[in-house]
Amino acid sequence: MILNELHMKLKQDWQRNKNNTKGLYVITFFRAAHFFAIKKENNKLLWFLGLPIIISYKLLIEWLLGVELQTRASVGPGLIIYHGQGLVVHETTKIGKNVTLRNNTTIGNKITSSGKITAAPIIGDNVEIGSNSVIIGEISIGNNSVIGAGSVVTKNVPANSVVAGNPARIIKTHDDII
Repeated sequence: MILNELHMKLKQDWQRNKNNTKGLYVITFFRAAHFFAIKKENNKLLWFLGLPIIISYKLLIEWLLGVELQTRASVGPGLIIYHGQGLVVHETTKIGKNVTLRNNTTIGNKITSSGKITAAPIIGDNVEIGSNSVIIGEISIGNNSVIGAGSVVTKNVPANSVVAGNPARIIKTHDDII
């Protein structure tokens, strides 16, 4: 069952990244490392056997390429990563299907003024995230939304919205575009 799900995700990743060799390399390596990283709780032997893949992923992808897509992050099928350098995705982030991430983007948790550490964002399906964006806190980005380059997003983004700026504001909804 799990191998079938992995195969489905890889197939969709490959279809969406036909001319994106580096992104496809990162995503494929991520899927393999993720498979073994999530096995730690249920099957320590399988996790141990996958440890060389997890370590290689950390060395090659995170350290050398500078793409910190944490192996425990939940990522739907059809992910596209353009350029990748400076990309940081917290391990508790949930990313939907057919999401596009660009370089120098941070998706993570934050510490509130009271000292509480929040959960990481939930990114919906078919979301485009521009380069140099920061999306932090216990927020959600609705389906079919666009986060403009250089945006700082700290509040929920409704579905079918285009947001940009620092702080990010809704500049269009898909109803406005049609």
